Amino acid sequence: MNSVVKPEINIKNKKAWHDYEILEKYVAGIQLYGTEIKSIRSGKVSLADSYCHFRNGELYAKGMHITEYKFGNIFNHQPARERKLLLNRRELKKLEKNVREKGLTIIALRVFISESGYAKLEIALARGKREFDKREDLKRKDNQRQMERLMKH
Repeated sequence: MNSVVKPEINIKNKKAWHDYEILEKYVAGIQLYGTEIKSIRSGKVSLADSYCHFRNGELYAKGMHITEYKFGNIFNHQPARERKLLLNRRELKKLEKNVREKGLTIIALRVFISESGYAKLEIALARGKREFDKREDLKRKDNQRQMERLMKH
């Protein structure tokens, strides 16, 4: 049997871990056009500076850039459009309450293709880090690397 191995799609927002303190994670479906899913499967997604916001009780991802599909025609998608996220009602209400009351932010962490073949967006409820928090994290990581280096030798 000739089985084709599909490449694993897992596009991360590395900047999010540096700029935010992650409190809770959720996995949401994304409402996409046909050319968008084809671009995602070819790995043409950027999550830098992407975040989520509520409009009319629904959650939308903004700043998520999906490059136009190379083989698309005049009906190709807009790369930077807002995309509706699909979560159940209970999760949406909980997220909206936290954003309104506690002043938290919802950010996009990664895009991946689920086992069933659908594109999913991992989002997180997050609190922005202050400058000194970022410096502390960098010092801690640097010290950890030095310790690992010393343990090797």
